Amino acid sequence: MFSLRVVIASVLHVVNGRAARLGFAAIAVTFGVLAVATRWGEVTSALARLQPLLVLAALVPAILALSSAMVMWRLLLAGLGSRLPARVAARVLFVSQLGKHLPGSVWPMLAQMELGRDQGVPRRRTATAFVLAMLVSLTTGLLVASGTLPLAAGAQTRAYRWAFLLTPLFLVVLHPRVLNPLLSRLLRVVRRPAVERPLTGRTTAQVAATGVGQWLLNGLHAWILAVGLGADPVAAVPLAVGGFALAWCVGFLVVVAPAGLGVREAVLVATLAPVLAPADALVLALVSRVLLTASDLILAGASVTSMRGTRHRAREPVG
Repeated sequence: MFSLRVVIASVLHVVNGRAARLGFAAIAVTFGVLAVATRWGEVTSALARLQPLLVLAALVPAILALSSAMVMWRLLLAGLGSRLPARVAARVLFVSQLGKHLPGSVWPMLAQMELGRDQGVPRRRTATAFVLAMLVSLTTGLLVASGTLPLAAGAQTRAYRWAFLLTPLFLVVLHPRVLNPLLSRLLRVVRRPAVERPLTGRTTAQVAATGVGQWLLNGLHAWILAVGLGADPVAAVPLAVGGFALAWCVGFLVVVAPAGLGVREAVLVATLAPVLAPADALVLALVSRVLLTASDLILAGASVTSMRGTRHRAREPVG
């Protein structure tokens, strides 16, 4: 009789296959094109209302959100035993994150492992930090979504109120006594080495706070775009913040979608329905995708340029 671990590994092998991911990406792009085509007049009208300066303003918190993700990853790596200078950590993370846009979920982790090894970080430690960063991002994203979406006013948002009940659960998951064993189990499932040293309460608190900050910044970039498209500034706050966090988490969990392609946009459009027309929400989701991709490229390019001709080695944290 097959064990649960074997079943999970088999399913992950299928959905992470190149054919499955390319097929899903093709389907997502096809439906995206059809969605835009059927509302072409409304979409072009919405795009015309988005001022270039406003789009640039939304790019700023998008870049800061990715920078927060780097800070969180660097804290995790230090907590696991390797402390990298900020510029080095930025280069390793931002360059490796470009792999998330390729079919297959292993490219960012493999790139991090190799770039980290060049800086003296053991491959197994980088892999652990990668898995842990994804776990913390997912948990804090769901925490922000469950804590903000129920605050939205209107009959259409009453279905979110039950999410308040999940907030304490996500807080518990972030406690070291729960997070460390959970990470160990996840590493066994994906056949990675066990954690070398458990995370402390201080590190976990810093990482969780940074993760929440990351989602608030992502929500700010979505809110700027929503207001620019005519959404009520007050009513749009919980839907933009919680909606983007929820959309990212759902896209992440649908592992067959490269970087949540299609899934994130669909959830975001549905979440913003109380404050934006469907065509406006669709434009917001598409522009958001472009801005986040641009942020990836900007930060990767800047980190490579700043590190040209330099080399550092990771050092063990003191204490």
